[in-house]
Amino acid sequence: MKKQLLYILLTCFVAFYAQANTVQAANADSTKKEEPKKKWYETLSIRGYTQVRYNRLLETNKKLKCEQCDKSIGDNGGFFIRRARLVFSGYVHDKVYIYIQPDFASAPLSTQMNFVQIRDAYVDVAIDNKKEFRFRVGQSKVPYGFDNLQSSQNRLAFDRSDAINSGTANERDIGVNFFWAPSAIRDRFKKLVEDGLKGTGDYGVVALGVYNGQTANKPELNNRPHVVARVSYPFMFKNGQFLEAGISGYYGEYNISADQRNTATLGASRFLDKRVAASVILYPQPFGFQAEYTLGYGPRFNTFTSTIDADKSLQGGYVQLMYMIKAGKQLITPYARSQYYDGGKKHEMDARSYVVREHEFGVEWQPWKYVELTAAYAISDRTFEDQKNPDNNQKGNFLRLQLQFNY
Repeated sequence: MKKQLLYILLTCFVAFYAQANTVQAANADSTKKEEPKKKWYETLSIRGYTQVRYNRLLETNKKLKCEQCDKSIGDNGGFFIRRARLVFSGYVHDKVYIYIQPDFASAPLSTQMNFVQIRDAYVDVAIDNKKEFRFRVGQSKVPYGFDNLQSSQNRLAFDRSDAINSGTANERDIGVNFFWAPSAIRDRFKKLVEDGLKGTGDYGVVALGVYNGQTANKPELNNRPHVVARVSYPFMFKNGQFLEAGISGYYGEYNISADQRNTATLGASRFLDKRVAASVILYPQPFGFQAEYTLGYGPRFNTFTSTIDADKSLQGGYVQLMYMIKAGKQLITPYARSQYYDGGKKHEMDARSYVVREHEFGVEWQPWKYVELTAAYAISDRTFEDQKNPDNNQKGNFLRLQLQFNY
C-alpha cells in the first residue's frame, strides 16, 4: 500500500513539474512575442568628423591657389575649418537604409565660410534578403574612380587629386545608382574601412548609375542625364594582404551657366563630357601603394582665342606610397604622392585650363581613434588660366597642418 501511494505521489510530482515547465516556456514565448519592435528612429546612428587646417607655413608664393582643393591656400588664407560633417544613418526597414550628411563648413566663395550644405541625402533599397542587390536614390557620390569615393575622413592626402576630382566637383550628384556585390565581398569592403586601411566603403563590385551631371546641389540644365559604370574588386591573398583593382567611366553633356563664365568669354554653353579611369590599390599592411589615371574629353578655356573649346582632350593621375606603423593603439602613416593633370575643369570659371605637377610628402599620426594630426609639405607647379588670368603659372612650396577629430 505504501509503495502504491509513493508511486502515485511520484507520478503526480513528475506530471506537475512537466506542466510547470510547459507553462513557463509558453510564458517565455509569449513574453518574447510581446516585446515591442524598435521604432525606426531608434535604429539611427549619429557620427561625424571635423577638420581644422592651416596651410601657410614655409610658404614661398602667396599667389599659388587651388580652388578645387581648399580656398584657404595662398594669399589671405588663415586658419580654416575645411569640413564639419554630421552623418545620420541607419536601417528604417530590413531592406531600407537612409543616409543624410550635411556639412556645416561649406565655402561657396573664397570670401564666404561655414555655410550649411547637404552633401549626401539618399536611400538604399535592397531587393534581396542578403542585400547584395541595391538601388540608391538621391544625392550621393558618383561611382567614378577610387580617390573620389574614399571619404576625406580616411584619405591620407589633404585633397583629392586634380585629375580624378575634376570629373565631379564635391564628388556628388543627384540620381539613381544600382550596386551589386556578394555578401562576403560587402563584408570585405566594410573591413577595409573599420581596420583603418583607407578603404572606400561599399560601392559594389558592379555599379551602374544615371545622374544629372551638373555636380552636387545644382539643377539639371540640359535634360540629358549622365550615365556612369564602375567595376572594382578587392582581392585578398593568403597572407591577408588586400589588393583592389577597378575601372570606371561616365558619359554625358555638361552646361556651363552664365555665372561660370566671364562676360567677355566666347564659346558654346553645352559640351560633351566623357571619361574613363583605372585604379589599383595595395592597402597599407604595412606597405601600401595607390595609383589612378584618367583619360577623356571635355570643355577647356583657350587662352589664344578667349573661347571655351569643346571636345578637348584631358589626362592625368597620381601615384601614392604609404607605410602604416602600429605603435600600441597609435597609428603613424607616412606617405608621398605625386600628381599630374592636363585639361580643363568644367565646374570652374571659364572651364579653366590647367596643367598641374605637384608632389606632397606627409605623415598622419593617430594617437587615439578620435584624433588625427597630419602634416604635409607640398611642392607645386600650377598653370590655371581663364579670361581674367590668361597667363597664370604659379610655382611654390608650403607646409600644411590639419587636426581632425572624429565623433
